[in-house]
Amino acid sequence: MSHDDYPTDEPAVVTCGLPYANGDLHIGHLRGYIGADAFTRALRTLGQQSAYVCGSDMHGTPVAVNAEKEGVDPEEFALGWHEQYEETFPRFNVEFDNYGHTHDETNTELTREIVRTLDEEGYIYEKEIQVAYDPEADQYLPDRYVEGTCPYCGEKARGDECDEGCQRHLEPGEVENPTSAITGNPAEYRERPHKFFRVSEFADYLTDFLDQLEGTSNARNQPRQWIEDGLQDWCITRDMDWGIDYPGGDGETGDLVLYVWVDAPIEYVASTKQYAERVGSDEYDWERVWKDEGEIVHVIGRDIIQHHTIFWPAMLEAAGYNAPRAVAATGFITIGGKGLSTSRNRAVWAREYLDEGFHPDLLRYYLTTTGGLQQDVDFTWEAFQEKVNGELVATVGNFWYRSLLFAHRNYEGTPDADVSPEVRDRIEDAIEEFREAVNDYSVREVGGAATRLAQYGNEYIQRNEPWKLVDEEPDEAERVIRDCVQIAKAVGVLIEPIAPGKAQALWEQIGEDGGVRDLTLEDALDAPPRSFDRPEELFEKIDDERVEELERKLAERVEAAGTDEAETGAAADAASADTEDETETEDASADEGGDMSELEPLLEGRISFEDFQDLDIRVGRIEAAEGIDGADDLARLEVDIGFETRQVVAGIKQLHDLDKLPGEKCVLLANMEPAELFGVESDGMVLAAGEQADLLTTREDADVGEKVR
Repeated sequence: MSHDDYPTDEPAVVTCGLPYANGDLHIGHLRGYIGADAFTRALRTLGQQSAYVCGSDMHGTPVAVNAEKEGVDPEEFALGWHEQYEETFPRFNVEFDNYGHTHDETNTELTREIVRTLDEEGYIYEKEIQVAYDPEADQYLPDRYVEGTCPYCGEKARGDECDEGCQRHLEPGEVENPTSAITGNPAEYRERPHKFFRVSEFADYLTDFLDQLEGTSNARNQPRQWIEDGLQDWCITRDMDWGIDYPGGDGETGDLVLYVWVDAPIEYVASTKQYAERVGSDEYDWERVWKDEGEIVHVIGRDIIQHHTIFWPAMLEAAGYNAPRAVAATGFITIGGKGLSTSRNRAVWAREYLDEGFHPDLLRYYLTTTGGLQQDVDFTWEAFQEKVNGELVATVGNFWYRSLLFAHRNYEGTPDADVSPEVRDRIEDAIEEFREAVNDYSVREVGGAATRLAQYGNEYIQRNEPWKLVDEEPDEAERVIRDCVQIAKAVGVLIEPIAPGKAQALWEQIGEDGGVRDLTLEDALDAPPRSFDRPEELFEKIDDERVEELERKLAERVEAAGTDEAETGAAADAASADTEDETETEDASADEGGDMSELEPLLEGRISFEDFQDLDIRVGRIEAAEGIDGADDLARLEVDIGFETRQVVAGIKQLHDLDKLPGEKCVLLANMEPAELFGVESDGMVLAAGEQADLLTTREDADVGEKVR
């Protein structure tokens, strides 16, 4: 790989974390696939040779568990979902150059080849380990057939991951108080031989790898703690029937399959290979990408950073493959401030969105331009409406329609005039913004470059009022409208990665041939066709009544789904206790006879135990603090929360000596939606009490990054 600015002379491949072939897609999934698609399109607009590949993850216990519940073969079960994904992704203008799956012959053979290489190079060994066993079912329990307690943070965990707590990868035998997910009975640990990959030998290599890694800061910073804590070798086999057999297995390990996180990332390579074989190596050489100096970019969810920045690059290095140039980890999607819950049907499903009749580009624009790639995004239909109406309808669509309609009515197309120096300079500035955004791995700013140019176009046409110039200064009117048509074309080129369908519709409206997806940035300044037909409005406003209906439908679905499993047991008891305590609090407050306004949240604003779990509150350490110019009360803080450093704006400028804050512990609400204050983005909220903003901290030595529970 190089670390030169894109475009480089080397071919690139962009991948996205494989979807488990075991359930419907929702907007939480789509954020990553749309973001990676937009980034690939943006690379191509820069002139970078790129391929976008992915595939369905057919193996692992989630597939096996759900197939067993439905009484079907795992392969049949997974292929059904795989085929649905193949159909669904194009409906959101997500266009993979190749979409395979982990159970196909290419991935199976490549996986076995890479594992054999690891073995031959001395990076695999066999060891007896403690494996959970269900005596009643008379079988060993892999991964998600085991539930218990995380040994590191004490939260509920499954067999391979602390998914409700510290999100740490867990090896077989680490889960405490194991329970069988098959029978619900306590499991017991028994010794069993398994294969291990010597990840611990790659600590120095991985440190250097992270020093050079591009992408999002969470993907670079979060893994460093795991290296500092000491890397543990990685168990790469499981006691299952479903998966890729361990190559050359015999004796006691002959019935083991490879852990899903071995063959899943290898699908990136296999899918690239399939694409190259289809188009020919002269057009795209997969080995040049994966074994030479190609540019590899992974777009993933935040919960699988460890797999892509520790295990995967170590495997690639050991097997003689190229390392990723960048890992970009997306934040999570919440719905109305609450985490997605498939069991409670609290999600906006991909098919549901399409059934409502919305154009896919509206969701693409919302998901790619709301917050940065690594930040959590809270979806509500109202927020979706505001984004569409305020930016796509009122800014981009309004400029396209009004400028092209005026050009058609008065000149039957593009006036015969030169583009003014001012407008040419502004388009060139937008092109440079686009270029910088791609090299910063910011799909939000890719869209922002286009939207800001359209906003400039609206201001330009309003400022020059060509409708007044037509009769009085016809030459000047022609120049102004020529400028506007050029801006409209440039916006179409720049917005194509984000809204490819609407960009192509504009392209056709102005009489251009071919596809806008095949253009590069330089084409934004080429003269538009001399004539074109009357344009149509490309974006439609979303009415309040429609949003109210959508919010009502979502609320009814969630309510109809009933109580989530997470609310049973102790959580339900806690909710019940809240109800009883509320009456007592009201009675006591009423007897006091004082001001009730301060107590209203205590009386009427109770939240459920589930709602509290959705808050991600962490111990932080302030690394830097400075006042924000022009703001009387606001300060910009840099807060270390363990796996990354956050920029936070806080109203403490007049209440604290900012020079003394670095090094102080604080408490941060980490999953608050980002906001911009005085031009400074704030990614979280520092908690404080009282009018003097007394910063909350910890009494003892809680580690930075520790969750508050």
